[in-house]
Amino acid sequence: MTTTKADGPDFASSSLPRHLVRGVIGFSSLIGSVAFIPTAGPVSLLLLPVGVLALRGCPMCWTIGLIQTISRGRLQHTCEDGRCKLTVADRDHEERPTESVSL
Repeated sequence: MTTTKADGPDFASSSLPRHLVRGVIGFSSLIGSVAFIPTAGPVSLLLLPVGVLALRGCPMCWTIGLIQTISRGRLQHTCEDGRCKLTVADRDHEERPTESVSL
């Protein structure tokens, strides 16, 4: 059996600049929600949901998405007969093995 796509959640964005903008919005909203409490009071906590939505749940989810966005189209994970390997696609769309892992 061959699998080429991970079964887990996908946090990647369609482009790296879009993902970075989401990160700036998310982290600045989370930081601002706490930093503006002395001046704006509890109203500043309304920035918390904005930050959580921009980061798609948590800072770690955003970080995983960043790694997925960077590696999308470059790395491919395949499993055959209990052995999995990670391949890197060349510019000519040829694949070369980089690492082999036994399960």
